[in-house]
Amino acid sequence: MKNSFLATKVKADPWLLVTSALFLLIGLLMVTTASGYVAEYYGLSPFHYGLRQIFYVAIGGFLAWIAYSINLEGWYKLTPALMLITILCLVLVLIPGIGREVNGALRWIPVLFFNFQPAELAKFSALVYVASYLHRHKESIGKRISALIIPLVVMGVLGILLLLEPDFGSTAIIFVVGLGLLFIAGVCLWRFAIVLVPTILAMVLVLYTSPYRRARLSGFLNPWDDAYNQGYQLVNSLIAIGRGKLSGVGIGESMSKLGYLPEAHTDFIFAIFAEEFGFFGVILLLFLYMAFLYRTFTLGAEAERLKLYFAAYVSYGMGLWFGTQALIHMGVASGILPTKGLTLPLMSYGGSSMITMMIGLGILFKVNKVVKITGYQDYQEQQMKRAENELARSNIKGTA
Repeated sequence: MKNSFLATKVKADPWLLVTSALFLLIGLLMVTTASGYVAEYYGLSPFHYGLRQIFYVAIGGFLAWIAYSINLEGWYKLTPALMLITILCLVLVLIPGIGREVNGALRWIPVLFFNFQPAELAKFSALVYVASYLHRHKESIGKRISALIIPLVVMGVLGILLLLEPDFGSTAIIFVVGLGLLFIAGVCLWRFAIVLVPTILAMVLVLYTSPYRRARLSGFLNPWDDAYNQGYQLVNSLIAIGRGKLSGVGIGESMSKLGYLPEAHTDFIFAIFAEEFGFFGVILLLFLYMAFLYRTFTLGAEAERLKLYFAAYVSYGMGLWFGTQALIHMGVASGILPTKGLTLPLMSYGGSSMITMMIGLGILFKVNKVVKITGYQDYQEQQMKRAENELARSNIKGTA
């Protein structure tokens, strides 16, 4: 009875709620303004992509509510099934006739009203799997290097299947999140280095053995030398950001979205945001992502203190996922990192990305609820023990 009463009284974390809501609202605005030209080019309503994004947010919100309704123990038990479904989807997308090819990449499976991207599910599944593994092997993960083999093998299998699509960006996200969680779990530096160095070398090898990735790297290093071919997207992204100056050109006034910058409403939505809102808008957006990241880590630390290890690693993982992906997206648009097709979390257009990230948010809000209830119960127990100790001391003094 007491637990159910507490459950009804626990409110959503204001920092997580406000930052998530702002990401969604700003994202809806930017998708609508950045996609109008593309929609009209294909003979669609200028609000086509904006309305579809609202639809994805609605579906994501419904699934987030379902995810929130499931106990963390339930998610813990669902991890093996979730990983098997993910691997199956990653295999299916590689089969011609099932997977849809766009620009030479097999990354999408047509499902009813949208194209499902298994890579987004893979990020979510990898996060939950590593969190559950660390929960089971909390005591041995920092002592035996053999305890690192299984999660690395699982991440490796996901990475290989993703690279066959090919999708280097999603592979990088999975390894950053997975290795980041292993480090947070207490893997000592020399063991972590043994894992990290081969991983980096393998990614560099993959980068240099692929002709199209080498071409992208060349376009990244010298975009202005080939401004109408390999460097075209980055050059126009930099022009868009430069036009924004301090305060931006104004909402809806971007020139780059008028056919100059490809993928303006998806992979390069940050450039359009910077053009329309300027330096001050970019600083505000960075603050929002940093606030979200800070709250996920403080929530994870609180859960770890209460020995809710699965909840802690899920919270840490969500922060690493959102933070790393936002950093890479902004870095790509700014010319700091090589071009990768990654969405800006909760802002870019895309059904798979939006829905999976909102499911992740649902679990994160569940973690917050469980941590608050457990923390309150822990506080009550401490107060009762303190009262009992004080009573025992007073009785001893009374008999003396």
